Amino acid sequence: MRRRYIAAIPHVVWMAVFVVVPLILVVFYAFTSATGGLTLENFRNMGSYMSVFARSLWLAFLATIICLLIGYPLSYVLSKEGPGMQRIFIMLIMLPMWINFLLRTYAWMSILENTGLINRLLTSLGIFDLINRIFNTNITYIPMINTQGAVVLGMVYNYLPFMVLPIYSVIVKIDSSLIEAAQDLGAGSMTVFKRIIFPLSLPGVLSGITMVFVPAVSTFIISKLLGGGTSILLGDLIEMQFLGNAYNPHLGSAISLIMMIIIMICMFVMNRFGEGEEQAVIM
Repeated sequence: MRRRYIAAIPHVVWMAVFVVVPLILVVFYAFTSATGGLTLENFRNMGSYMSVFARSLWLAFLATIICLLIGYPLSYVLSKEGPGMQRIFIMLIMLPMWINFLLRTYAWMSILENTGLINRLLTSLGIFDLINRIFNTNITYIPMINTQGAVVLGMVYNYLPFMVLPIYSVIVKIDSSLIEAAQDLGAGSMTVFKRIIFPLSLPGVLSGITMVFVPAVSTFIISKLLGGGTSILLGDLIEMQFLGNAYNPHLGSAISLIMMIIIMICMFVMNRFGEGEEQAVIM
């Protein structure tokens, strides 16, 4: 027993230095002023940033839903393939993650910008000329960069593997005998999916939602590069308080603390929802 405690010392030290101490500093700065006195003024000043909170939650929610709509069918189809094809597709899904996050986002900038790959392709195909002749317009490109749609696209592209892998890892482990038993009892494909596959895959769905929503609501580099500063999110706002001209680490810490509370509440709700679904499956 003593050896176990000794072996755990490096982990405890690591958690204390890189997790507990930064959280204590965030809480301290959030409830203090520049002079070091206790205050709630930092939280009162957040009232002018409610639109940023709403935008961040909405875009993160939208990106999470899109990832779920794409990731669940992809995970389900992937789980039905043979072991060899599964390994190939998993490698293809993981391959973009081996490239630096910043480089992947810069690549989407070159694709979506006004003179980017998509607009050049549409120009070479004569799509703009056709539209201009029909509607008597003078369109030379489709504005895609520096929009909220581009920010959501960047989130979906970067975080989609975090949705696919948890769902796939759960679906692939579902006992096939349960599905065969349901089919022997006369259940159709939709009934099998509705009553067996989806409830049993729900832990993977909840994990995927959490793993996508949490980084999406706190991202800042995607909104900065693909949103062009027009769609400021919570991550951008916090960065501005610590690194920008509006240097105010106390306000930045207060925003960070509120964001952590929001994320914890969302995770608690998702976990409670998952427990309720698991009990329903058992019954």
